Amino acid sequence: MPICFDLDGTLGTFGGGYVLLRQALGELWGQEPSAEELMACTGSTDWEIVDELHRARFGLPLTPEGYEAYDQICLAHFRAAYHPHGKSPVAFLGILEGMARLAQTDQEVWLVSGNTPAVLAFKAEALGVEPAIPRQGSIPQHDRAGLIQRVIDGRPGPHLYVGDRPHDRDAAQTAGIPFLGIGEAVPGEHPLLSIQAEADHLVEAVDRILQGS
Repeated sequence: MPICFDLDGTLGTFGGGYVLLRQALGELWGQEPSAEELMACTGSTDWEIVDELHRARFGLPLTPEGYEAYDQICLAHFRAAYHPHGKSPVAFLGILEGMARLAQTDQEVWLVSGNTPAVLAFKAEALGVEPAIPRQGSIPQHDRAGLIQRVIDGRPGPHLYVGDRPHDRDAAQTAGIPFLGIGEAVPGEHPLLSIQAEADHLVEAVDRILQGS
């Protein structure tokens, strides 16, 4: 029964991530996409966003090799920005502790994020996510619902996706699983926790949702 967690905005925040994305693409393509071009993208994962920008810039779809190159350049930009003598992410400590507690039970816990695989691994380490928790980052030809489906396929339910944005809620709905919202940016009928929630609150909310599934 995978309990899948988004990362950005759900477990913590890395301010300026879109700026680093644009800088990485500028290094790769010779010119940064504008903020307006970035905001016009309809996808929510790095693969979708970079593919949309590539099609708009070059008239061609992004290749897996091009995406892998972006992954490594973007990772380098995050490493240069976030380090002990640079910026630090803001961790939602109660949510992180609650996720770690869930992972210590017989429930399967995953990170399922729209970040590239290398950037997801870096961010998870920076936030102190338990190394044993498996990660599914953004890969070619998958939207967010597809990433969730890739994790839950073949595994017995009930399942759950925890996220902080409408695109997280919509992806859970598309994948056919319940959703738990974190923060104030994801309105709806689903259960909702504050980013300041304690670990007990998260564990109790997850238990209630799974028991009702």
